[in-house]
Amino acid sequence: MRPEPKQRIDKKALSVWRISASLNALFYLVLLGAFWFLQRFFATPPWAFVVAVILFIIIVFVSVFLLPVLQWRRWRFEVHEHEIDLQRGIFIKKRTLVPMVRVQHVDTKQGPILQRYSLSTVIISTAATVHEIPALDAEQADQLRDYISKLARVSDDDV
Repeated sequence: MRPEPKQRIDKKALSVWRISASLNALFYLVLLGAFWFLQRFFATPPWAFVVAVILFIIIVFVSVFLLPVLQWRRWRFEVHEHEIDLQRGIFIKKRTLVPMVRVQHVDTKQGPILQRYSLSTVIISTAATVHEIPALDAEQADQLRDYISKLARVSDDDV
């Protein structure tokens, strides 16, 4: 059995994922407010709003505090001469091997939250799909992008 990849994504990914989850929680807060507003016009039991608030608190706690930590612990990657090894997943561990000969191009992207933390995401495109290595240090992401691109060219020349 192949050993799991050794490289991890940047620890600052936790902050980025927590901010993103908090922004998503604002949507649930709006839904909670709409439920409270509708409850005033329709005959619903008072405990229904209490249950909705408890569900909101649980969802926010899990998505902001628990899932980012679990996600960060599982995310690993490694770039070999002939393939890229990706491991991710919270409850179901997913391993992907991307052969270098299949890599068509490599990009980096950086949204406003990632930019604030000097992080970037490496995007690896093949003919079939797109693979991402999220939340790497911006300089490391640039170096990794260039390295994968160089290895993909060498693999392409060998074919």
